[in-house]
Amino acid sequence: MSFAPDQRIPVRVLGATGAVGQRFVSLLADHPWFELRAVAASERSAGKRYGDAVRWALPGSPPSAIADLVVETVAAPSPEMLVFSALGSDIAGDIESAHARAGALVVTNASSHRMDADVPLIVPEVNPDHLGMLSKGGGILANPNCSTIGLVLALAPLHCAFVVEKLHVVTMQALSGAGMVGVGADLAMDNVVPYIPSEEEKLALEPAKILGSLVGSVIEPADITVSAQCNRVAVSDGHTECVSLSLGRDVTADEIREAWSSFRGLPQELGLPSAPVHPILVHDALDAPQPVLHRDLEGGMACSVGRLAPCPVLGWRFTCLSHNTLRGAAGGALLAAELAVARGLVS
Repeated sequence: MSFAPDQRIPVRVLGATGAVGQRFVSLLADHPWFELRAVAASERSAGKRYGDAVRWALPGSPPSAIADLVVETVAAPSPEMLVFSALGSDIAGDIESAHARAGALVVTNASSHRMDADVPLIVPEVNPDHLGMLSKGGGILANPNCSTIGLVLALAPLHCAFVVEKLHVVTMQALSGAGMVGVGADLAMDNVVPYIPSEEEKLALEPAKILGSLVGSVIEPADITVSAQCNRVAVSDGHTECVSLSLGRDVTADEIREAWSSFRGLPQELGLPSAPVHPILVHDALDAPQPVLHRDLEGGMACSVGRLAPCPVLGWRFTCLSHNTLRGAAGGALLAAELAVARGLVS
């Protein structure tokens, strides 16, 4: 089964000059379904050519067709039916709400609305039914925290087959997750920073919402207890997470590996443009996964898992890795938007 809209859908990117905004611009440049027609940023960038306003941090240069777009202000509600938000969470909330009231579907990477009762928090392979909270004509669809996405992809098949009850996760998060003005190279070199503001709280709360059940128009969170410890490490891209968890019944290592390797979701069934063929990649090598070797597999849209072993405390342990600015940010939001289009929320 495959799906594609009849014509390309006009989109706008808010916060287009920042790190995640640049990922959106790069991914949208040649997207088969979406046409990037407007970029918006702060007042200091408004009125300039995008190519002049942006300090491009990705390989190459800004896409030529987009470089000539004039940067708009983020505050003006957009006539576009689909808006991607890469705004900082300190300003995103009210701006995104205004765009939604104006009739746009806002797909946001910010944390401002993630835990709102009426906003779906979507990992497309995991909880596509939560899109049932939205109706055509405007709304907000939230992309989870960059560490949550990789973790939940690894948890979803285990929770479906065996029920995840408790877990402890220690993250080693890349510098790019701090944005372009985050932890400096001088502080990161030869160092681990064992604190990322609000990160542990997000990682403790978001999985239960994503793995929860939609009952009517309300999400009943999954009964999962999460303990999280988050660290910034000297890696450019790719968040690594060491997970220990308890399951609802006794299982074997082969059963866990089979649940991971056979996992597919609606994006794969529909053949969505940004969907990885294999959302979870299982590695058998004793030293896998590693950011340098595995973060870009499946176009940076897969979660790599490995190091599966019995845990004497909780039952099982493993390591997972995902690309934080692709699957964990712009790529994940783009896939969520494609799913929303396929489900008739945008046309």
